[in-house]
Amino acid sequence: MTSPTITPVAAAMMLALASLWGGSFFFAAVALTEVPPMTIALFRVGLALPMMLVIIRLRGVAISRALRVWAAWLVMGALNNAIPFSLIFWGQTRIDSGLAAILNGTTAVFAAVVAAVFLRDEPLTARKLGGAGLGLAGVAVIIGPDLLRGLDLTDLAQLAVLGAALSYAFAGVWARRTLADQPADANALGMLAGSTVLLIPVVLAVDGVPSLDLAAPVWAALLALAFLSTALAYMLYFGILARAGAANLLLVTLLIPPVAVILGAVFLDERLSPGAIYGFGLIATGLLVTDGRVAARLRRG
Repeated sequence: MTSPTITPVAAAMMLALASLWGGSFFFAAVALTEVPPMTIALFRVGLALPMMLVIIRLRGVAISRALRVWAAWLVMGALNNAIPFSLIFWGQTRIDSGLAAILNGTTAVFAAVVAAVFLRDEPLTARKLGGAGLGLAGVAVIIGPDLLRGLDLTDLAQLAVLGAALSYAFAGVWARRTLADQPADANALGMLAGSTVLLIPVVLAVDGVPSLDLAAPVWAALLALAFLSTALAYMLYFGILARAGAANLLLVTLLIPPVAVILGAVFLDERLSPGAIYGFGLIATGLLVTDGRVAARLRRG
């Protein structure tokens, strides 16, 4: 069986997904000024759900009624939404967004290992580990030494973000093993429905009934989290998963910090440091190493 590779279409989709997910750290920081972490997670999936319903109706996508599929969506909702969103948002109440981003970047390494264990067509190779390692080094260079000095794996907030990264890795494998036969839009809808069902009782027990009396910027951040960083993002997510595989899909987490830095330079007039440029180069090299086709062409040449 041929191992999935990153096609040009998949690469473009990964960049778009990184852009949507890169904004989620900023949106979450705004929302956390008034809303507890787990309630933000519920708003994120609950508000995205009706948007996905509209998209499904407009596209005429068939939704499976099989119990097996809905059970798989429920597990996917836990692994890819409820658990990691709650852990990351809680972590961001105690650590900087930059440090959260680099910890989240370990998803690519976790994904390579987890996919190798559970998926026959995605074996763990030196090329995959080397590419993920180069990408993670690039993320570290972009974030800078100041935040790296704050790394402390005995800190529960940092462990929470690492736990979220591991959960994402298992989600990618779970989707390939159980949901590969379902349309991408249907998978996004089912996953969001599952995570909403899971989060409602937890939020009511932990945070109480969510308040709707929120400032306009907070509502704007919550809506952006739901519509851009969730509904639209997960349509891309499942499309990439089908084209590039679970391990390659989660390389997108390495692209999130560069996207955030570029957006800051373009829209906030923030200066790109030389370290950021080197970091981008390391990430690009890591992605090329992981894909392997450039090296193969050089060997043939």
